[in-house]
Amino acid sequence: MFAASDPDMIVAQIAIGGLVLVGLWRLVGWVRDAPTTPDPWDAEFEQKLQEPETQEVCHHCSTPQPPGAWFCSHCGRAVGPYNNLMPYVQVFSEGEVFRNGVTCRFRNRRLIATGFFLMTLAINPLFAPIYLFLLLSHLKRSRGGPVSAEDQGVP
Repeated sequence: MFAASDPDMIVAQIAIGGLVLVGLWRLVGWVRDAPTTPDPWDAEFEQKLQEPETQEVCHHCSTPQPPGAWFCSHCGRAVGPYNNLMPYVQVFSEGEVFRNGVTCRFRNRRLIATGFFLMTLAINPLFAPIYLFLLLSHLKRSRGGPVSAEDQGVP
């Protein structure tokens, strides 16, 4: 290995750091300058969504929710507007994601499986081997086929 005081290594580290910073700067600029895409619905539907009497629905079972509800009365999923930002209620949203990994059918993609793996290691490394075993066995069982509402237990 090279010594830490080797001038060539110091110059190489500075150059690599500079390239990384330039790359990040270009990425931020590219995202910031990207054109905004229009919504896939028309102006009439957008107006109906913005009306105050429009009722929120559960993202899982589409049951109408009363204002200020934190959990769906039909399926028990976390549905509040700021659930992922509240420290106590956030745990329920994370639990829902972890439950979906071992019980529900979802799009079986490498990125999703990698996300489950990294979330497990980051949030609860103590029980990671048990959860990863259940996740991998579920991923092997759920290969292929589209996800239907009946497979997820939605009436």
